[in-house]
Amino acid sequence: MSATSVKGAAPPDTSTTAPSRKGGGAPTPRQRAARRRKLVALVFLLPALLLLGALVAYPILFTVGRSFFDASGTEFVGAENYAEMFRDPATMSAVRNSAIWVVVAPALLTGVGLVLAVLTEKIRWATAFKLVLFMPMAISFLAAGIIFRVVYEHDPEKGVLNAAAVGIHDAFDKSQGYPSAHPKDNSVLDKGKDGSYTTKDKASPGNTVDLGLVGVPPKELPKQAKPARAAASAADGELRGVVWFDFTFGGGGKPGKVDPKEKGLPNMTVEAVQDGKVVDKATTAADGSYRITGLKAGDYSLRLPAANFAEPYGGVEWLGPALITPAIIGAYLWIWTGFSMVLIGAGLAAMPRDVLEAARIDGANEWQIFRRITVPLLSPVLGVVFVTLVINVMKVFDLVYIIAPGPVKQDANVLALQMWQVSFGGGNNQGLGSALAVLLLVLVVPAMILNIRRFRRSQS
Repeated sequence: MSATSVKGAAPPDTSTTAPSRKGGGAPTPRQRAARRRKLVALVFLLPALLLLGALVAYPILFTVGRSFFDASGTEFVGAENYAEMFRDPATMSAVRNSAIWVVVAPALLTGVGLVLAVLTEKIRWATAFKLVLFMPMAISFLAAGIIFRVVYEHDPEKGVLNAAAVGIHDAFDKSQGYPSAHPKDNSVLDKGKDGSYTTKDKASPGNTVDLGLVGVPPKELPKQAKPARAAASAADGELRGVVWFDFTFGGGGKPGKVDPKEKGLPNMTVEAVQDGKVVDKATTAADGSYRITGLKAGDYSLRLPAANFAEPYGGVEWLGPALITPAIIGAYLWIWTGFSMVLIGAGLAAMPRDVLEAARIDGANEWQIFRRITVPLLSPVLGVVFVTLVINVMKVFDLVYIIAPGPVKQDANVLALQMWQVSFGGGNNQGLGSALAVLLLVLVVPAMILNIRRFRRSQS
């Protein structure tokens, strides 16, 4: 009989063959390999963790702490900086403008990017089109701000937008303004309260009335202006004359008479007025001549309406207080449209095509496919693009600082710019600036968390 079959015998000692995990025995090779992998991972992660702590964690903690001290950083003031932040009108203006940015810019960019991404799938040169739209992303915000500062320039000779606006306006409105023109003291014209000029004496049809003006700088004379000529005799039922620049360059000439070297004033309106009502009117030709026909017998006054002396149309004041924020948002759209389009286009390329084909077979038109299939399937991508742009516009600084002129910078102010101005741009109050930085961080963090959750859901 073997030893194991003896009743009451002690069980064999197996401690040498299977060491206990809890008893502090030697680790197995698998445990040693796992520990070695963790150590190697820690060694490789350590530089990144140090950089993250030095460049992110420490500045955040320091800024939060600094926000509880005064401008000098020596006296603890508690939450006073946060209270002052919301009492400051400049800060409230920055909050309002930042809210406009958050609401308008990401929504516009996402919508425009979606439309362009869908349309580029239907054109032959889609890659080249995407490349052209994406190129502004390679330009720094500083360079883009300088470009659009010139584009928005009010002077039509410099600003591209106003040059186009003036060209379109002048194509439909041929009137010529001479804001500095006026008659001489002994002229036949009297000035009205509304800025118009009316003849002192009345004239009957069949007469000629010449109207001389001075005060027009040589550079403001239209290029099409030709030498003025004395009006020919008028026929029955008409009044004729010439409106001219009654000044001879280089000297000479007689006041009140049309001299050979004097030029006419084209595109001026001349009205025939009887009993306070405008009966008819005419526009002067290149040589300043006018002709009003079809007049009945009677006495008429000739009037140059105030519109002749109004300032010429100079375009839109893009950099004024009313339009400065929309103008800067327009520059931002120019830069980021390519990013939005490419990202949404990538999601569109990964979308299953059999769903679209099935919808077309069922008789759905392109608008129905876009609204009921394309947009719902792209909603995760659209959400990521929108939230990413929200985070980006909360930090916008360069464009506002470069594009907005000094007098309207407060009208375009945003939180990031206000933080810089308070801390380093003349305010020298880094306590209040730190409070603004904390406010900006608090506003950005929810969008960041939402974006991270979306990424995790898309990977699961």
